[in-house]
Amino acid sequence: MQSVFYSFFAGISTVLGVFVLLLFGRPSRPALAGLLGFAGGIMIAISLFEMIPEALEFGSVAVVAVSFLLGVGLMFAVDRTAPHAHVFTPDALEVENPDHAPATRNPLLRTGYLVLFGIALHNLPEGLAIGAGLESSPQLGLTLAIAIALHNVPEGLAIGGPLRSGGLGRLKIILLTMAAGLMTPVGAIVGQVFFNISEVFVGGALAFAAGAMMYIALDELVPNANRLHAHAANIGINVAIVVGILL
Repeated sequence: MQSVFYSFFAGISTVLGVFVLLLFGRPSRPALAGLLGFAGGIMIAISLFEMIPEALEFGSVAVVAVSFLLGVGLMFAVDRTAPHAHVFTPDALEVENPDHAPATRNPLLRTGYLVLFGIALHNLPEGLAIGAGLESSPQLGLTLAIAIALHNVPEGLAIGGPLRSGGLGRLKIILLTMAAGLMTPVGAIVGQVFFNISEVFVGGALAFAAGAMMYIALDELVPNANRLHAHAANIGINVAIVVGILL
């Protein structure tokens, strides 16, 4: 139950990004870049300093290496079929006269649905990561949940921007975003079914989740942060690395 609670907290944080967008509008480029950079840096630090060493305690080097590459490969496949991360641009996040925008045949609305679908798929291995972390230690599970929650806030912005600009109502955007976020606890539940099989599976799951998180950080969070504001992004990344070391 603890993994489900943590993953629910991490997944539902996606809705916070939507609330920020609906209440305050698009955040400044440096602020968003810093948040994206910090989330990416935390994911990199946790993957390298925590998850991989923990995985090696449960499984062999071969199991960890193969599982890590499988995690990277899965995220690459998802990114190819449902790309969603490359919408952190002023145009994608802008909300101008949304109540008068046509809700049909609107490219922004279509983009929003694609983003929503892609993020929902990405949330499954994130739930698996939290569950695997908790199997290793409560501290690692909580740290992963916080890191994923930070990462999900800007993803909520990525969902809400195009959907709102495409003419979708506020309540529908919130409900759809919540549904995407709830895929995180689904991933945790699926993982719990298999974690009792053997310790080797826990090690493989940790390495698999680390690979998925590294892909997310290096393919979307860090590049998008640098695209928005390079200096703020690098500050966020380096602060996150220091936080990861302290944790």
